[in-house]
Amino acid sequence: GRVKMSGEEILMCAVQLGENFCLYFAGLECDAFCKEKSLHRVLRNVNSQLLVVRPDLNMAAFEDVTDQEMKSGTLGMHFNIHCYKTTTPSVGVPVAFSVQVEDKSYYMCCEKECGKMIVRFREGEVPEEIPGESNVIFFKTMFTSCSSRAFKFECSLEQGMFLAFEEEGCLRKLILKKLSREDEVDETMKISF
Repeated sequence: GRVKMSGEEILMCAVQLGENFCLYFAGLECDAFCKEKSLHRVLRNVNSQLLVVRPDLNMAAFEDVTDQEMKSGTLGMHFNIHCYKTTTPSVGVPVAFSVQVEDKSYYMCCEKECGKMIVRFREGEVPEEIPGESNVIFFKTMFTSCSSRAFKFECSLEQGMFLAFEEEGCLRKLILKKLSREDEVDETMKISF
């Protein structure tokens, strides 16, 4: 096939048929991510609660955690934040999240369910290299220009959708939330580490 970019014609040859019957082409530039470093952190919301992942309940929520619970390390709250280098300029630093719960590793991803974007934790490791778009990549930007330790994380597949929390009874569940205006400051999206 041929593709026309910026007025010049490029001959493309399909190289590989991947899963889901995606065609991979040689010689075409696309977003590619390569793991650069990992940070080991706990993630806090605006109320200083810690993000805790409970794979058995298929849930992640911000909770009040005691020092003893923190030291025990049995709860999924010690995150690895994997920072990636990218081949294309992006809105923020591309990152992926993984967490260890007991002896298993889980990674965070965004998925569409019943037409709604949700946050999921899947068993497995985050890849060293990601050749193109990925549901595990979030773009990290500063929450406000004056807060150097607080960030917001935008889903790379769905522009304007950010990690946030939503109160559900006594729970503050981790969700993906649409920012209604670009200049809006939504405290539920503020995550610090």
